[in-house]
Amino acid sequence: MLMTNDLGTLTRADLAEALHREVGLSRSDSGEIVEQILACMCESLSNGDNVKISGFGTFVLRDKGERVGRNPKTGVEVPIAPRRVLTFRASQIMRERIAAAHH
Repeated sequence: MLMTNDLGTLTRADLAEALHREVGLSRSDSGEIVEQILACMCESLSNGDNVKISGFGTFVLRDKGERVGRNPKTGVEVPIAPRRVLTFRASQIMRERIAAAHH
């Protein structure tokens, strides 16, 4: 079972510790594996590719076009430049697990 920190957040260190405990790898090797996985994900996303992890979800890059926004304090319209954003779409399995855990 994964342990999270006091803030209820799962960190890189938590993932590495779980690998160490569950698989029996050294802490050093566990940490390196976590770093390599994250580096591969970052590189794929940087190259414009989506990252899909079966049973977990998909990190999807979306290009948002230019649009007009509004300053909430003054009401003045301001242009918002086009940009690329990263979104996460949980898999159906993950959504079901989360829903079942909170009943």
